[in-house]
Amino acid sequence: MSTSKNIQMILNGTISSLTNVIPVKLDVLAPSITVQPYEQKEISVLIGLVGGIKGRLIIDTSIEDINTIGQAMFGMSIEGEMIESFTGELGNMVAGNLCTLLEKDGLILDISPPTVMTGTTKFYGFKQAFKLPVKIDGGGMLTILLTIDEN
Repeated sequence: MSTSKNIQMILNGTISSLTNVIPVKLDVLAPSITVQPYEQKEISVLIGLVGGIKGRLIIDTSIEDINTIGQAMFGMSIEGEMIESFTGELGNMVAGNLCTLLEKDGLILDISPPTVMTGTTKFYGFKQAFKLPVKIDGGGMLTILLTIDEN
């Protein structure tokens, strides 16, 4: 399969995975290509992708939006050290669900353990990245960043 077809499958699969995992109404906006550095403002989780394509899936959001998602999933506020733990687990759930969806279409991916980053962080080291903005019902935002490494 071509790289562009794989990227399209991953972006579509990510949208499906987000709606499967997050029990909040989501409005996915148009994807765009972005260049380095990408700057995170508050909190994100990075999951490495290897296999049919090599890259990274980054979910960038705010602590307030992580709390909104946690409340929708568990019925309770996510606070303190649980913020980072839940952010990592959310990344695991989305990426794991993505791999399961893609496997049905013949694209086999493995994922790395999640890396949670807090504070202002700049991401470098990618040739190409696709930015997928997602509005969360109630006003919040997730930004999904799919970076692709050259083969």
